[in-house]
Amino acid sequence: MFSLQLRLWLHPGAQVCVVSRLKAHRLASLQNTVALPQKKTQSLLYPFSQVEPYLDRSIDRTQFQLFHPSVEDMLKAEKLFCSSPSHKIDYYISAERMDHAPVMKQPEVCFIGRSNVGKSSLIKALFSLTPEVEVRVSKTPGHTKKMNFFRVGKAFTIVDMPGYGHKAPKDFVDMVEPYLYSRKNLVRTFLLVDGSVGLQKADLIALEMCEEIRRPYVMVVTKIDKGTRGVLLSNLMHLQDAVKTHTSSCFPQPFLLSSLNFWGIYLLRCFIAHITGSITLTTPPTNSNEGATAHNL
Repeated sequence: MFSLQLRLWLHPGAQVCVVSRLKAHRLASLQNTVALPQKKTQSLLYPFSQVEPYLDRSIDRTQFQLFHPSVEDMLKAEKLFCSSPSHKIDYYISAERMDHAPVMKQPEVCFIGRSNVGKSSLIKALFSLTPEVEVRVSKTPGHTKKMNFFRVGKAFTIVDMPGYGHKAPKDFVDMVEPYLYSRKNLVRTFLLVDGSVGLQKADLIALEMCEEIRRPYVMVVTKIDKGTRGVLLSNLMHLQDAVKTHTSSCFPQPFLLSSLNFWGIYLLRCFIAHITGSITLTTPPTNSNEGATAHNL
């Protein structure tokens, strides 16, 4: 039934994103998932389905599925991540200080996380439908030294922030905190945590910072393709416990992602499009507060 539904949304008459002539990842677009086995497709769109069977029956699944959009919603979001003459996606500018940051009217989201957590790789995967957009990815921790701004047409802006922890810029706090506190058009901060190692001391400090700022943020669990299933589940449960007991501004659902395998990329695109007010969901989220937040943008 799931595969049939996907094929109906992606029938030959449906509007799909025209990908750049430059080589794009084979899974960059939803239309390329149709021929895959149902289980594989399900994992790509809703990666929580990979770990759900291994959770104890006593664990509430609702918190992991508050944002569960339809394939149609994901397709609407996907179009926003495809560049066109009237909807240009590009790297805009870098800034070392808040007073160097460009003044922009469109809604903005930013990604922060420990050095080598996979921020740049994730942003590159989000923009994989427009491979000409230059997102620099390095295996060396601390590669990102500035705030990098990427424009998605007039819809919204994505900001890649410097990493904290190992080899972080010496002036990281002076660079990032003023941005998070004072950026008027910032609608969501995404805090990335490495799923293969779990919450680290530096992550807990970042969590406290986000709580002090009292602006909405979301946890993103990266590299879920690395390590064993047991390690991932243990780290995920620890993360959820921290969110439940120590946060008030964090969206309860963590987003599980693998930039390498494209698990969760479509879901995150849809969430960004939703919270920036760029699309209207066919089925509202089960969390009323999240729906109200997007509605008021």
